[in-house]
Amino acid sequence: HVQLVESGGGSVQAGGSLRLSCVASGSGNRHCMGWFRQGPGQQREGVARIAKTVPTYTDSVKGRFTISKDNAENTLYLQMNSLEVEDTAMYYCAADRNCPHLRNIGDWNSWGQGTQVTVS
Repeated sequence: HVQLVESGGGSVQAGGSLRLSCVASGSGNRHCMGWFRQGPGQQREGVARIAKTVPTYTDSVKGRFTISKDNAENTLYLQMNSLEVEDTAMYYCAADRNCPHLRNIGDWNSWGQGTQVTVS
């Protein structure tokens, strides 16, 4: 089972930047990792995912967010630049032995508790 702990959220003004981190531990397979978010009154949506190939992003964050992974440190990152009010959400890290599509949220096996990002 994989344990995931997110950090790095906070409050920032529009146009600012934040970097989220997700530390993974445990013996489960985390071949693919991703970031998801859930805004107030909204459904959870996929933001970005990364495995061994080119990372994928949802359209609304392309060119602004960058996902990366440090395998030595078992840490997943999400660099968020040019933040917009619409990016306000709880951000979650997820992992899976496969690499489900960002739309297939129910197929991701392991989840963290989330870190709040507020843009004003």
